Amino acid sequence: MVLPSESGANVTLPSDRAIVITRVFDAPRAVVFDAWTQPEHVAQWWDPRRKPLAVCEIDLRPGGSFRFVNQGVDGLQHPFVGVYREIAPPSRLVFTTRVGPSAAECVGTIHFEESEGKTILTLTMECARKEDRDAMLRMRIDVGTVQTLSNLGEYLGTRGEQQT
Repeated sequence: MVLPSESGANVTLPSDRAIVITRVFDAPRAVVFDAWTQPEHVAQWWDPRRKPLAVCEIDLRPGGSFRFVNQGVDGLQHPFVGVYREIAPPSRLVFTTRVGPSAAECVGTIHFEESEGKTILTLTMECARKEDRDAMLRMRIDVGTVQTLSNLGEYLGTRGEQQT
């Protein structure tokens, strides 16, 4: 099943436990990988509303954790946390993740593939159960992630000559 998107990202549901989001960025994969893994960059584009994160902590090593906190329009803070399992710069990240304290843990895998100076980013979120995947979809994780990837594309565009 493919979910519609107007942002250039494709969202698919290849199984009853997975969400896959793919987007092409006009930047080399090392630049995209750095923008995804360095807190000074992530803090600028992660929030779907394009606000700097209230908290952006990254311990980029296997077993290291990350913690991003959005300040919601409701005034509440919304955490996104996880633990890195595999790090293969600049081609792959594997991590566990939890969106909020009561959400189920899922495994995320990001592939960064370079083609003609552009990066094809493929994010796969694999949940243990269909019910967990469906709960993420009800939270509109697909819409939020597509917006976040759009923010990343804009952020990469503002870095200009730093991408070469």
